[in-house]
Formats: sequence, C-alpha cells, structure tokens
Amino acid sequence: MTSYILDAVRTPRGRGKAGKGALSGVHPQELLAPLLPALAERNGFDPQRVDDVVIGVVSQAGEQGSNLARNAVLASGWPIEVTGVSLNRFCGSGVQAVSFGAMGVGSGMQDLVVAGGVESMSRVPMGSDGGGTDGQNARLRETYFQVPQGISADLIATRERFSRAELDSFALGSHRKAARAIEEKRFARSLVAVRDRSTGALLLDRDELVRPDTSLEGLSQLKPSFVEMGKMAAGPNGETLDQLALRGYPDTREITHLHTAGNSSGLADGAAAVLLASERWVKESGRKPRAKILAAATIGSEPVIMLTAPAPVSLKALKMAGMTAKDIDVWEINEAFAAVVLETVRKLDLDPDRVNPNGGAIALGHPLGATGAMLIGTALDELERSDKSTALVTMCIGGGQGVAMILERV
Repeated sequence: MTSYILDAVRTPRGRGKAGKGALSGVHPQELLAPLLPALAERNGFDPQRVDDVVIGVVSQAGEQGSNLARNAVLASGWPIEVTGVSLNRFCGSGVQAVSFGAMGVGSGMQDLVVAGGVESMSRVPMGSDGGGTDGQNARLRETYFQVPQGISADLIATRERFSRAELDSFALGSHRKAARAIEEKRFARSLVAVRDRSTGALLLDRDELVRPDTSLEGLSQLKPSFVEMGKMAAGPNGETLDQLALRGYPDTREITHLHTAGNSSGLADGAAAVLLASERWVKESGRKPRAKILAAATIGSEPVIMLTAPAPVSLKALKMAGMTAKDIDVWEINEAFAAVVLETVRKLDLDPDRVNPNGGAIALGHPLGATGAMLIGTALDELERSDKSTALVTMCIGGGQGVAMILERV
C-alpha cells in the first residue's frame, strides 16, 4: 500500500535565544498546537478521524518533557480521543516522525496521521536533558568517545580539504537563496503565523534569522567556534577533544577548525506538521494528495566523525525506490554545518543547483526536532513551484546516524 502526503504546514523559524527571538515567549506546546486545527481547516477533515499525532522533540526536558505531542493535542482543542506520541532521533526526529506515520498509513493499520516536530531552543536549550552526547556512559567512552558535533564537522572539513572560503561561500549562498525565497513568498503556502494565544497579537509571520545583507567579507571575519573546545582535556589520560576525535584517523595529524557561527546552523524555535493518509482514506474521501512517499531509510555511521551518513543513507533510500541520484529533482540536505552538505554533494556527485534551492539551516535556523518535517514541506512546495517530480530529504544525526525520505508529486 502507498503512504500519501495530503498537506504540510509550519511556523516561521524564530531566533532560538532566550528573550531575543520573537517566539521565545511561546511555550513549545503552544508552538505546535495551532498547526493541528490549521491542517484540519485547510483540508476539511474531522479531527476525530486522526489515528495518532507523532512528533519529534530532541530536548525532552522541562517544558518539552511529559509527552509534548499528547499535551499539544489537548492544547489544540482537538478531541481527547486523538492520541500523541513524542520521539527522539536527535536532528533526524522530524523526518523520523513522518516516517513512522507513513508506516502506519502505508500498512493499512491507520488511515490519517499527523506527524512532525517541534523545538524551542530558546526555552529548552540543547543539553537540557543532562544526557550529553552519550548518556554519561563512561564504559561506552572507552570504545567511542563522542566529541561535540562542531569538532566532528571540522574533522570532516579537514579530511575533505575544504577551505574556509568554500564553507563561507556556501553559507553566503544559503542566505541569498533564503532571502530570495522569502521575497518571492516561496514559503507562504506552508507558513502558519504565530500569534499570542491569549490576545491574538501577531508574534511572527516570516522566518526571523535570515540576514539578506550577509557578505563574504563579514563571514570571513568571524572566528572559528570550536578552537578552544578542541583544546579541552576530556580523555582519561588527559587527551584533548581534538586528540580524541583523531584517534580513529591516524592519517590526519591535526584538525583545522573552520566552522564559525556564520557557516553553521543557527539556533531556532519552531514547529511543523505533515498530514499523512492511507490509500483507503484517499479513495474514500476523494481528496487529492500532494505527494506520495517512495522510500524512507536510516543508517548508522562512524559515531565520532558522526555527520557523514547523509550520502550512504540517501543511496540506501534510492536503492529501495529503484532510483539513482540523477533521478532526484530537488535535494534538501540539512545544513547542520557547511561541510556536511559539501561532503554529501561531493560523495553523490550532485548538481549543486538541485541542492537546497531555497537556502537551509545556516540561513533559516535549525529547530532540532522540527527541521526534518519543515524540510519535507519545503521540498514539496518547491516541487510544485518549479513543476518538478521528485525530492529527497536527508539529515545527519548526532551519534553517527542518517535519515532520508524520497517524495514524488502526485
């Protein structure tokens, strides 16, 4: 059976710093909750028919704990019979939520599922759950000492011999493409403005982080972010984080730190939701889907360098769908760090013009649990705007994993 996407909506991305972003005063449940009735209003279905709401949330602590998905359903005003479940696959959580929802409707066990993600990085910062990179497991560290992702990204850049200029040039392109997309209202179909739920006052109706005035000169003046972190002693024998990262790469003598705040993803607040339907529901309702899901896959990768899985997981998904990279019209590769996208483009020999045509997380921000679902909606909108057929969304994941999903317009 086939899994269909009927619609996709998202909030604008707000700046993810406490007290500084337009959404930093909004409880994360209240970021997600309005998207549910928005989907129902746009698509004319009875919320009572929804079998489940599956939501990705990375920092499941404090306001983002206590099964945010279920509480957001209650906050939305939907029937109490509608269930909700929260999951965490780190940065891949939003895609994974949609994948689980697709499995439900594709198997015929469910007919209508809402899947997506949410993250308020201003209210629940990274690391709020206290688990660190490895759950504080000292024994695991003897086998895999999982260094911070920024050091992993710099290790990738070093081994791939990317220059600082290449990383900054990619970042500049992200800002320019995102600014153009906003100016041309390419995101307008999916955006649901965020309002104060008590007063109705508008809080944010467009992505907040994009800087249209970004220049190569300005980017080049930013200092690398992870130099001092790399010098920190963390190993049992006093090894620095850089030395620990290099243990499995004896052919690399040292890490050249190149990633900055300008060529890495920005902290953001936001939520996204995707409406999924079974083949049976589509036939019974007469609703025309916007797309179908051809394949979804995950894969593990070396957990120290950790961010190299987008290429192999994309190949895995393509093989499942009986396709090659050349068959994909639009690629959405999450811009966790510039080197991640450049490495994936190089490994898969992709046409850069097909990659992130409307910018990415470097310009728009990366609300961890929500980004994957946002990228699915963005890819679908771009296929329709450009009259193309196929898109592939892929993301790197902390701890050495990757996730990918292939969409085809109906």
